[in-house]
Amino acid sequence: MGLLTILKKMKQKEREVRLLMLGLDNAGKTTILKKFNGEDINTISPTLGFNIKTLEHRGFKLNMWDVGGQKSLRSYWRNYFESTDGLIWVVDSADRARLQDCAQELSGLLLEERLAGATLLVFANKQDLPGALSKDAIKEAMELDNIKTHHWCIQGCSAVTGENLLTGIDWLLDDISSRIFTAD
Repeated sequence: MGLLTILKKMKQKEREVRLLMLGLDNAGKTTILKKFNGEDINTISPTLGFNIKTLEHRGFKLNMWDVGGQKSLRSYWRNYFESTDGLIWVVDSADRARLQDCAQELSGLLLEERLAGATLLVFANKQDLPGALSKDAIKEAMELDNIKTHHWCIQGCSAVTGENLLTGIDWLLDDISSRIFTAD
């Protein structure tokens, strides 16, 4: 029996998943994480390092890493890539001015070898704001249809109301478990 089989079996038993949440600053990553954890979302300041929360959902243990997105911090993102099962890319749907920047950063990430196996969930956040672009408009602007290297999905959501957050996470977990927790 090969090492990979053993690792797969161990991982299967624990059903532990590592999710990395990235995006430009002010996209709503920390708010999403706090909303999942049932924490107060009224006092959130920019994330200068990272937040990590371990949550239980559907029998999975989710280790969620939320890493600051300021330009000065993006070079540190690569420190967090190791053994990532799912990449959650959060987009501020109301920030039209930085959509190109956002698309560029994401396409750079998708070239990273250590993220090669990760499933990608794009959260088009802040759908509750007036003037927010629809998830389809964002999909088009960011040319997501050109992504052939990763399984991906875009989900419109609101971190503040919680709308569609679980829908996105459930899709992500389904995709990851179909790859990792394979039946014997």
